Amino acid sequence: MRLRSLSILVPALLLLTGFAHGGDSIRPPAWELSETGVTARLRGLSVVSAKVAWASGSAGTVLRTVDGGRTWRQVGPPDTADLQFRDIEAFSADRAVALSIGEGEASRVYATADGGRTWTETFRNDDPRAFYDCIAFFDHKRGLALSDPVDGRFRIAATADGGRSWRVLSGYGMPAALEGEFAFAASGTCLVTADRGGPWAWFATGGGATARVFGTRDFGRTWRVVDSPVPSGPSAGIYSLAFRDAQQGLAVGGDFATPTVAPDAAAVTRDGGRTWTVAKVVPGEYRSGVTWLPRAKRTAIAVGPTGSDLTRDGGRTWERFDTGSFDAVDCAADSTCWASGEQGRLARLHP
Repeated sequence: MRLRSLSILVPALLLLTGFAHGGDSIRPPAWELSETGVTARLRGLSVVSAKVAWASGSAGTVLRTVDGGRTWRQVGPPDTADLQFRDIEAFSADRAVALSIGEGEASRVYATADGGRTWTETFRNDDPRAFYDCIAFFDHKRGLALSDPVDGRFRIAATADGGRSWRVLSGYGMPAALEGEFAFAASGTCLVTADRGGPWAWFATGGGATARVFGTRDFGRTWRVVDSPVPSGPSAGIYSLAFRDAQQGLAVGGDFATPTVAPDAAAVTRDGGRTWTVAKVVPGEYRSGVTWLPRAKRTAIAVGPTGSDLTRDGGRTWERFDTGSFDAVDCAADSTCWASGEQGRLARLHP
């Protein structure tokens, strides 16, 4: 992604009832901010459980909580203050994989198996033309990392051992990129897998004449691409994807250069990304992150620098519920959700 160095709590039973059955809750949800002690912009976020979550961002920052957000500890790799960790994927309180973004050797992957006490650099990009944006995992072993186009095609690196080693795949099976097309490293969700497992993955683009969605059904070996109705431009397109399963997906985006104006910048698919339809009621402003609530069939949350929005009908309509600034949002399987953003902001949406 080419984003360069460019309370009121809802009662638990009420929220669970409203979300789980797809109905309207009496009150909208609300974020509760957590004290982090850092001022880094946190664009990477991975929620493991009600107790465990990881966040990552600028100045080599990686944070971890194991007590539900009461305390956060800086556990980032040493000597990485010049790196931006735009994506992090965590598997437990101990295991996590973090991606730093940028041209050439700035794009790296680090892995820890002891809660951040020690890290191993497992990948360093040696091609000055490559710029890695996002990582995503199918399970605890298989994962992919996405780079902007090299020689006219998006580049994929793959791991089969949980991020301990990576290999760059050949461009065979990857459709050609459009002129000016790239992915956005705004929230670690330009590349995603299906929440319920399987060999499916998708990544989204902007920058070119059309914002597009690429999809794979074979763990990244081959890809197909479709146009989306989301407007594209030099800094506009689809910033984030979320797939509930192999069929139901959401896309949000806009233009970070004009964050308060984003017509048609939310879309939905019901056929695995083959076709996309603009939401009937869109957030109307730039949104950089989106996620499904795992225990609610049709409920999802989108976030951006100007606010957060909720859909209760599978992405057909969106409604604003918060005006705070966030970049990323993620939920654990138990429906524990966190959002992260600028100035070390981390907030929890209580179930």
